[in-house]
Amino acid sequence: MSLAHRFLLIFCLLLTMATAAANAAGLPRNVRQALEGAGVPLEDTAIWVQGVDARTPALTLNAERPMNPASVMKLVTAFAALERLGPAYTWTTRAGTDGALQGGVLQGNLYLVGGGDPMLSYERLWKMLRQLRALGIERIAGDIVLDGSALTLPPHDPDAFDGRGLRPYNAGPHGLLLHYNTLRLTLVPGARPGEPVTLAADPPLAGLTIDNRILTAGGGCGVWYHALEARLASTPGGTRLELDGRLPASCGRRDWSAAPLAAETYGVALVAALWSEVGGRLGGRVRTGLAPAQMDTLLAEDSDPLGDVVRNMNKWSSNVIARQLLATLGASATGAPDMVSGGALVARAQLAAAGIATDGLIVENGSGLSRIERIRADALGQLLLAAWQRPWMPEFVAALPMAGVDGTARKRLNGSPASGHAHIKTGTLNGVRAMAGYVLDRHGRRHAVVMMVNHPQAPASQAAQDALLEWVWEGH
Repeated sequence: MSLAHRFLLIFCLLLTMATAAANAAGLPRNVRQALEGAGVPLEDTAIWVQGVDARTPALTLNAERPMNPASVMKLVTAFAALERLGPAYTWTTRAGTDGALQGGVLQGNLYLVGGGDPMLSYERLWKMLRQLRALGIERIAGDIVLDGSALTLPPHDPDAFDGRGLRPYNAGPHGLLLHYNTLRLTLVPGARPGEPVTLAADPPLAGLTIDNRILTAGGGCGVWYHALEARLASTPGGTRLELDGRLPASCGRRDWSAAPLAAETYGVALVAALWSEVGGRLGGRVRTGLAPAQMDTLLAEDSDPLGDVVRNMNKWSSNVIARQLLATLGASATGAPDMVSGGALVARAQLAAAGIATDGLIVENGSGLSRIERIRADALGQLLLAAWQRPWMPEFVAALPMAGVDGTARKRLNGSPASGHAHIKTGTLNGVRAMAGYVLDRHGRRHAVVMMVNHPQAPASQAAQDALLEWVWEGH
């Protein structure tokens, strides 16, 4: 290396250090103090703040460094989906047959063909089956065949991320995803310690039995679900979900959720239970398979529009909805081995086309439930500014949780004058705490705000993030 090149490298290094020091020196005092109190170094923190009508950021720190955003990555998925598909986009689930209806008997199979709908709840599925009964189908001579081939997906291991495959946040996408692949367990403790906890489970799943051994406990409620355990056991009669643990009486009724079955198995169990529930009879069985090309469509069920789906995804940080959206985007990709990797390519392309920096961007599944997903704080900031200029901006902003009011941010800024003035997407993983969104300051100006912390002490950085939101609200 020549002497001139060495001097150039030293100059660039000094310039970078001077810029970082200047940015750090401009940090609001409360934010700096909160980070110090949490034991989080500035070098492990990225910040970006800019008014939506301003030309330059008001505050930056390490904004060019790719960092793990946790669930804030859902903003990338939402932006790409709204940009590519539009807020009115819908998915269609079809019911059809290869036989004829004679005297209340469907001679042949009934096919349920998924279209990738991220929010096909069991209530909507029940309505579809009830409509089929109203069309005169009392008995199906053949099978009910579930076709989820709309999405070409890689293998999904629900245990791969953290070994907790029964947790709903680990559920994977599917072409015929039903009720988020989730079972809700309503728990009602007894009056005294030691008494059994009453259980109600929905939706009904044929072939799944539940062995409830949860007992009532004394003491305060606290983080009640940490004392509960769920596991699966295979029996000659099917699958058994075994529940153990203690639930304090002081908790009252609580809803707990599990994802006890793979998506295809879950679909078979749910459809079998609901077809019987609506009074239908079946000569064959419920199974997975492919619908024939010449299927006679009996009815079609359209999903909620994409704008509403994005709202459900971001308000409650639904990983499975995000995975479905990314796979939907991948349907238009060419050359990708599957729709998930294809969706990542499409998301990157949509951001680049909008002038958003993609250096360092890594999209694995679009949900943020990933150890490898990365994005820069300034890229998130650019995304927020670009979204603000889009015709679908109202849907994008309304989908974000409102701090102190609803969604995953309902417990943020409680008691602060800034409560209710910030629409933010939050994200947490081990070693990660992040947020990004919009703040309306006390003067009526709107600002885009991003903050990400990647450090073992990241969980303790919430106070620093709240301090940043309050600083922006005050009008800095």
